[in-house]
Amino acid sequence: MPHIQPVGALYFVTFRLGDSLPQPIFKKMKDEMEQNILKIKKEFPRNFKEKVNIEKKRFFGKFEHQLDSHPYGNCYLKRPDVAAIVSEKLQEYDGVHYELCAYCIMPNHVHVLFDFTPQVLHKDLTYMDEVPETYLPLCKVMQLIKGGSSFSINRLLGRKGTLWQRDYFDYYVRNHKEFNNILIYILENPVKAGFVKEREHWPFSFVKAW
Repeated sequence: MPHIQPVGALYFVTFRLGDSLPQPIFKKMKDEMEQNILKIKKEFPRNFKEKVNIEKKRFFGKFEHQLDSHPYGNCYLKRPDVAAIVSEKLQEYDGVHYELCAYCIMPNHVHVLFDFTPQVLHKDLTYMDEVPETYLPLCKVMQLIKGGSSFSINRLLGRKGTLWQRDYFDYYVRNHKEFNNILIYILENPVKAGFVKEREHWPFSFVKAW
């Protein structure tokens, strides 16, 4: 998936366990999306970006449905001790590389909403004129989160090898409406998946008080 990662942006990210979805199913879904995008670019050359964005959202909806309705693989994240490791790793960089807005740890994948603005603000909360040399882009931050949690989880489970799927899905949040919709989506995910009746009952979610 192509990643659009503006500096200091708000991001909605989904990353999953390596065995969370059979590769043939994912490949079929991805091939269908890529074919539809090529078709859109030919039929709508002037406003193809907007329509491509809609197509990517549709792909994510199907992808998410597969993860939620047919939990596949070992689903290590349903274990409280494993989920706690992921939670602690997400919290570790809160206020350092990003502001952690919300997350939801599902049995085989994780949703996160975070704001990278803190990396481009002065202590008086004014924006910097230039991107600091210490700025870590989303791809690097995801390496920290996935790499650190993978090491600890593998040690806990007594396993070796790849834990997370190499890639991840990210979406650049463009406005407050999208932010609110995504926030609700993340918190309601366990309810939609049928794990709990009320989102407050899911133990592996977090939302920052605003």
